[in-house]
Amino acid sequence: MSAPAESRVTGLVLAAGGSRRLGRPKQLLPYGEGTLLAHVLDVARACEFDQLLCVLGGSAEEVRERVDLQGVQVLENRQFGEGCSSSIATALGVVDRRSEVLVLLLGDQPGVSTATVGALLAGRGDACRYADGRGHPLAFARSTFAALEALHGDKGVWKLLDRRAHEVRDVPVAGCVPRDVDTWEDYEAVLAQR
Repeated sequence: MSAPAESRVTGLVLAAGGSRRLGRPKQLLPYGEGTLLAHVLDVARACEFDQLLCVLGGSAEEVRERVDLQGVQVLENRQFGEGCSSSIATALGVVDRRSEVLVLLLGDQPGVSTATVGALLAGRGDACRYADGRGHPLAFARSTFAALEALHGDKGVWKLLDRRAHEVRDVPVAGCVPRDVDTWEDYEAVLAQR
């Protein structure tokens, strides 16, 4: 599923979740000098993608008011309750036609670094292989965009990777899969790892 080296790359930050389990917008939880989403966007900006997209959904207006979105093309997924796949489909329509690679980052996963994204792209891989399993960020070549657009639900990307297991290239990354924030326990854990 890998794309050629020296390809144009679009970064996509998925931040449309409604934070049902948490009870308040996780995108706006304090993290470092700002918010959880602000941190992830700072990492994404530092990756110097040719294009940077962010899909919002739940609490979109509040996020727009409180998070620095400079240098980011913001999209809104009104069907965010249907899972991450609907956010990916929302973004695919505006991915620069010259981009050959789409890198997915989670807006609630602050443990991903620019070095991790760099390793994934330098290794021309599709997924990061951490000590405890496969995880984000994920990279998809343009040849998979139609398959991405057809996905449904929250785990659609993982099902696609499973269906195409013989094509997927994992890039070894040190450490464990970075935790994403779905609950207060998750949030406390990522704060403790800072």
